[in-house]
Amino acid sequence: MIYTRKALKLLNHRIKCVAGARLIDRRGIQSSASDGPSVEVNFSNGRHMTMSSGKLARFANGTAVCQMGDTAVMVTAVAKAKPTPGQNFMPLVVDYRLKNAASGRIPMNFMRRELGPSEKEILSARLIDRSLRPLFAKEYRNETQLVCNMLAMDAVHAPDVLAMNAASMALSLSDIPWNGPIGAVRVGLADGEVLINPTRRELQSSQLDLVISATKQNLVVMLEGKGNVVLMQDLLKAIKQGTREAQFIIHEIERLQKAYGRQKRAVEALSEPEQELVEAVRSMCEMRLREIFQDAQHDKISRDTAVNEVRANVINKVWSSYPDTDPATIGEEFNKACREIFRELIFERDTRCDGRDSDSLRNISCQVDMYKPLHGSALFQRGQTQVFCTVSLDSPESAMKLDNLAALESGGLKAKNFMLHYEFPPYATGEVGRIGPLGRRELGHGALAERGLLPTLPHDYPFTVRLTSEVLESNGSSSMASVCGGSLALMDAGVPITAPAAGVAIGLVTKYENNDTKHLQDYRILTDILGIEDYMGDMDMKVAGTRKGFTAIQADLKIPGIPLKVVMESLQKATDAKSKILDIMAETIKEPRKYRKDCWPVSENLSVEPQQRAQLIGPSGLHMKRIYLETGTSLTAEDENNFTMFAPSQAAMDEAKELIEGYMHKERVPDLEFGGIYNAKITELRDTGVMVVLYPSMPPALLHNSQLDQRKIAHPSALGLEVGQEIQVKYFGRDPVSGFMRMSRKVLQGPAVGITRSFNKAEGSS
Repeated sequence: MIYTRKALKLLNHRIKCVAGARLIDRRGIQSSASDGPSVEVNFSNGRHMTMSSGKLARFANGTAVCQMGDTAVMVTAVAKAKPTPGQNFMPLVVDYRLKNAASGRIPMNFMRRELGPSEKEILSARLIDRSLRPLFAKEYRNETQLVCNMLAMDAVHAPDVLAMNAASMALSLSDIPWNGPIGAVRVGLADGEVLINPTRRELQSSQLDLVISATKQNLVVMLEGKGNVVLMQDLLKAIKQGTREAQFIIHEIERLQKAYGRQKRAVEALSEPEQELVEAVRSMCEMRLREIFQDAQHDKISRDTAVNEVRANVINKVWSSYPDTDPATIGEEFNKACREIFRELIFERDTRCDGRDSDSLRNISCQVDMYKPLHGSALFQRGQTQVFCTVSLDSPESAMKLDNLAALESGGLKAKNFMLHYEFPPYATGEVGRIGPLGRRELGHGALAERGLLPTLPHDYPFTVRLTSEVLESNGSSSMASVCGGSLALMDAGVPITAPAAGVAIGLVTKYENNDTKHLQDYRILTDILGIEDYMGDMDMKVAGTRKGFTAIQADLKIPGIPLKVVMESLQKATDAKSKILDIMAETIKEPRKYRKDCWPVSENLSVEPQQRAQLIGPSGLHMKRIYLETGTSLTAEDENNFTMFAPSQAAMDEAKELIEGYMHKERVPDLEFGGIYNAKITELRDTGVMVVLYPSMPPALLHNSQLDQRKIAHPSALGLEVGQEIQVKYFGRDPVSGFMRMSRKVLQGPAVGITRSFNKAEGSS
């Protein structure tokens, strides 16, 4: 490592100090001989975040620990010294794992240890990856891995944003070439006030949960958030405030980097082909590509086929002229020329490859109530993106139970009663592929669509809702099509959503020089982008919401940040497009279905007396099991007196009621009057007393020896009592704890005090 004179002076100064003594240099950086340098980031709301390095995991290229409250996250950055030969992309891997040990818990699986990554861990890893990847140089191809290690977790601060900042600091202090740092903050909104890095409790009452990654000069790199129908002006205010707060983090990381950062490696320049070859490729393909990209009659398949034909023809002809050149190199030059021509046409003509202007939507068609057995279904078609959505309603017992860590991350939520499952089979793009475990991409798109629809669902809905979104055709923004189709399917299923929701994807094409995206020379914002526009463009911003406001937002960039002005314009275009889509959806269905479908499930409450509970449940739950097996109706005990009945249809509910009525009729209990005198028939003699019944269908009840006679007796036979004999007893109600009958014979040994009643004759048969 090469040290400057200034760095050597600082190093000597530290060595002379007493081991473990805390130092503060002129830059305000705290350090000690044992703990390493650290800085404290002070936010405008008075909260603090501590960032340190140099003590842990010192074999890594870069290490950083970020702590807020009692939550601490360590991130290590390691990169291979040389790129893999022939590799034409930058392999960045982010491993983010929530550890039970960090919060003082033991995993509750069979192995009692952490297994595969959970949904939350995968989404958090994607969050970090999307924030860091745009700032790597295009020439950098070394395999790089970031490992996020939870050191400690409290129930107040979420670790994902801390991991993003620690990753930024680890890369900045390392020798890995990276054009950072970035700063990440979580922004909330409560009563119109913006909350910076809110606690978990504050998030529960917040209308907004937005994560913002920004780099210096207030350039936005990544957005990810959900909201409870947040107004446009509130969202813009939150983004501006969050971007400003991120500058505090960036400033402190830069100070540490100047004082303690390692010298960056030199990025190996990619081998540049001969200029003649580049010009030959460009001249041979430009006219034909321009013709293809200006032909609005092309669809996805025909356009891709035409471009591939040009690619094959150009590679063959150029290779024949330059036989010493690798065909893969010619293919890469063709891809560069194709991207440049595609983007140039957008600026030259202000018309896109399918003939639309920058603000136009593709043709949209909607259809609901596709098949009778489905509770709710919808087919949403936008251009060549087609999504089939179905809704299944089930009992609250079908809700997805969350483990301890997942419940902690979700703000204390123990179970999810709304789930959106997104499927992207290979035939959606006309390809052959393996259909297997859920991929990270599908998980991310499904989570985004779920966030877009969740705020529209009622909180007290008595059913668990599972929404499946199967992409049948894909040519751009299938996740936002899932929001549109999912909203239609929910209304078709009669779910009382507060308002229909829709989503749209916004793209961006820019011109800039010297990696300076702060001062864009020119740019075009594209509404409802195609797959090729996403691939060739610089941004993919997905926005979902109702007419009133936003429910979900996700913005990914391929360039190192964009100005706030472009973000605001993109959100405005998304708002306008969202209103147009909702108008088209309203032509098919504009509110939840009012009339019932025959296949819809039914939920009712059932109240029983405490003494009837055993008769309803049956021996070992036999009656409840029989009801479920014969009718599909499940009974869930809410408390001692109330049950929730869930049936898959009204017919099943009626059949279940008949069975319950039969059980309750057989075991119907006559109204017994407190203090009334009744004839009781002895059914069994016991050492402790006699078992008696007051009416034929009554379960035998114990009349204790102490209540048989005024005298103290050891056994009922001492009084000459026999099975089948009738005696008079006085009824004193039921025990409030056990529910057993309370009766006495000895209180009647004296003058008659009332009329004796019998249920064994006409009254018993009534």
